[in-house]
Amino acid sequence: MARHLFSFINKMKIRWKMLVVILPLVVVPIFVLGGLIGYIATEQAYQGITATSKADLDHMASFTLDLLDSHYRQFQVYRQDKKKIVQQEMRSLVDLAYTLINEQQRQLNEGKISLKAAQQAARNSLKNVSIGSSGYLFAIDTDGMLQVHPALEGKNVIDAQDKDGRFFIREMIEQSLEVEPSEVSFTIYPWRNEELGDKQPREKIVAFRYCPRWDWVVAAGGYLDETYEDPMFEQSAMKTLAQQIKSKKVGKTGYIFCMDSSGTLTIHPDAEGRNISNARDSEYRPFIAEMLEQKNGWIRYPWRNQGESKERMKIVRYRYFEPWDWIVAVGSYEEEFYQAANELKWRIATHVFLLPLFIGLISAALVFLAAKVLTDPIHEMITVIRRVKQGRLDEQVPVETHDELGELAIAFNRMTRMLRKNKEMEAALAQQGKMASLGVLSSGVAHEINNPLGVILGYAGYLEKKIPEDDPNYTFINEIKRESKRCKKIVQDLLSYARTPKPVLETTDMNRLLRQIIDFAGNHTDLYHIKIVQELSQHLPSVPADGDQLRQVAINLLLNAGAAMPDGGEIRVSTILDEDHYIRIEVADNGEGIPEENLEKIFEPFFTTKARGTGLGLAITKQIIDMHQGEMYIDSQIGVGTTVVIRLPLVREEY
Repeated sequence: MARHLFSFINKMKIRWKMLVVILPLVVVPIFVLGGLIGYIATEQAYQGITATSKADLDHMASFTLDLLDSHYRQFQVYRQDKKKIVQQEMRSLVDLAYTLINEQQRQLNEGKISLKAAQQAARNSLKNVSIGSSGYLFAIDTDGMLQVHPALEGKNVIDAQDKDGRFFIREMIEQSLEVEPSEVSFTIYPWRNEELGDKQPREKIVAFRYCPRWDWVVAAGGYLDETYEDPMFEQSAMKTLAQQIKSKKVGKTGYIFCMDSSGTLTIHPDAEGRNISNARDSEYRPFIAEMLEQKNGWIRYPWRNQGESKERMKIVRYRYFEPWDWIVAVGSYEEEFYQAANELKWRIATHVFLLPLFIGLISAALVFLAAKVLTDPIHEMITVIRRVKQGRLDEQVPVETHDELGELAIAFNRMTRMLRKNKEMEAALAQQGKMASLGVLSSGVAHEINNPLGVILGYAGYLEKKIPEDDPNYTFINEIKRESKRCKKIVQDLLSYARTPKPVLETTDMNRLLRQIIDFAGNHTDLYHIKIVQELSQHLPSVPADGDQLRQVAINLLLNAGAAMPDGGEIRVSTILDEDHYIRIEVADNGEGIPEENLEKIFEPFFTTKARGTGLGLAITKQIIDMHQGEMYIDSQIGVGTTVVIRLPLVREEY
């Protein structure tokens, strides 16, 4: 049996062998340990979560008290601070009024104005000062006559009484006479201003100071709700506080509520303002009255909400907030109170079985992943070896590790590169043989054709001088000359393509070379209508190159770009250093563009779209760049333009 089992395992692939051998060693101990831990955790968690749930109710009650206390203290501090600021402002206004009176008194003493004029000027100045939306400055003499007032000036108000029947004007006069003239006093009294439409009296604060020279009591008065009280702000803050408390959920359906000592709900999710002091539970027990009496403690009672078929037991933690005489209560149904403990008990029991199974699956996945990490490079190498066997010598094994497999992949890649170089050398030798044959053929053709072409051009030139320009045959003579010259150009290009010499490499400044070529091209008749823009990168390193051959390349590209823009345009010549130690040269035009179907043939000898082109210009250019171990490709869009990109290496590879 064991022999057959091992035989079966031996037939498996490596990753499956690892699963069969390692996985049982991981999963079995996990199941045993998980069962033991689950039993102990269930008992401990049930006891702990019950105590925690009860502590949560108490914590929520404490949290709510802290919120109320924080709100209460903040507004007490806010009111005190604002009261001090307002009193200081009113003191400053009274001092300002006193200063105005002294200034008028000084002019009176100097004889510049009369007493009547001085007092009238003071009245005009004081009546222009407002406090809040309805406050103002006023002055009264010690007999109770209003010397300065927006509406009641000249009226005696010594017997004026506030809402509580207090003779507040008399008290102001008496108090101002009892203290030093430099001291500012304050008084607060309820007052209803019928002219402002007040329906109820409002608290009014008045700062006042005695001016003995004129026997005036100068005062600044304003309503409290327009100075340091802000009912709208306090109501808004209280509403925000209530919303914050109501948003706190206790379990699924529990909540926090507050009520005053009379049983009126001050904060409740849906019954604020209702008095529930007489509320009874399902057993007719007055539980609210008990809470109001005890003020602090725990209470448990049966309660049935509307729409429920039976009552449920509810547990409430309630505490007293003394500053507002409120009861803060946090309630939750017992089934929800203990629900977490019951759910946890079954959850742990379930996890005792599911968790080891889940960990087993994870372990299987990790073992499989480990096997995959070890075997994937082997599979990848086998795939590449099969492709190389089919003749695809450009394939390389990805090297992602530095272990033995990584070293094997590096050695294999080195071997394929050597095979590819050998094959390229064979192809290059074959191509050189072809080019040598083509050179011999081109030399013979050039010799056999150039001689008769020279004779034709000579006789055509002789006839051109003998025939007048208005002769009908004069045009034919010009055609013979032009086509003969074209034939010589084709033969010369053919010789250049067949006999392109090996580049003579010298350290070359590409920016300098391109500037020379652009200056030359700018004077060429075919480029008069073209604007050439230079974007040459500064600090561009020199490159080993044959300057004469690269001049031929650049001139050819500029003339081709100009030919693509018969109606004028712009050629942009730019250089930049690529990150992989190549110099990048771009020649871009905004001409007609090259159709996509022609881009694949653009470097083939004798392929041209020009009416009188030879099709050898770009072929020779590509040949020169290849001999420099560079790269050349073209990107073009119809109606947008063409960009020719040349990349030359800073360091050549030696073969």
